[in-house]
Amino acid sequence: MMPVNRRRFLALALGWPVAASAATTSALPDYEPTDLVATLLARADVPRHSNEVWVLVDDKDATLSVFRGHALVERFAPVSLGRGGARTHRIRGGNVTPLGEFRINRFNFESQWHIFIGIDYPTPPHARMALEKGIYSQADYEAYFDHYRRYGSPPQDTALGGAIGIHGIGRGDPDIHGNFHWTQGCVAVTNEQIERVAELVGVGTRVVIR
Repeated sequence: MMPVNRRRFLALALGWPVAASAATTSALPDYEPTDLVATLLARADVPRHSNEVWVLVDDKDATLSVFRGHALVERFAPVSLGRGGARTHRIRGGNVTPLGEFRINRFNFESQWHIFIGIDYPTPPHARMALEKGIYSQADYEAYFDHYRRYGSPPQDTALGGAIGIHGIGRGDPDIHGNFHWTQGCVAVTNEQIERVAELVGVGTRVVIR
């Protein structure tokens, strides 16, 4: 999914290289891998109940919206996504923002990005897609779930990468933020906006990036 508004990818504007995936397609006989994350996304932007506080990040509009049920609480724009684009699957080093449905699982109020709100990427559906596409071996897939069972969160050092979240710009350039997608895969807002987002959400809040 590529943004259609005024924002451009910083990698293209500055001539920075964007890492490419060297993953091979799984060769399972008589089986066509499906985009499981895209299938789940088709029904993710619906509140689980009328009072649920949840977050919607829209790649096309470059916005971050906080809802309570169906009611919009606050919208922040523009947001910056990965300079490699936004896709349902992501490879470590590709500077891509992962699309999908996530949960906030940590806060860092001493981040270089002012405040960092972490999400539970890669999720089990991302891991399943990685196995089907040959990015994960069967051993990688089993190790993923072993880590999840042990620590209650996904591993951050596999081929899918990690350390994805919503954060401010820290000491970054507001002009670059206002005109380009510049992150390594996270969702960035201004420092003032991330302070407000942190007031509205908590650990367990659902985050949909589409």
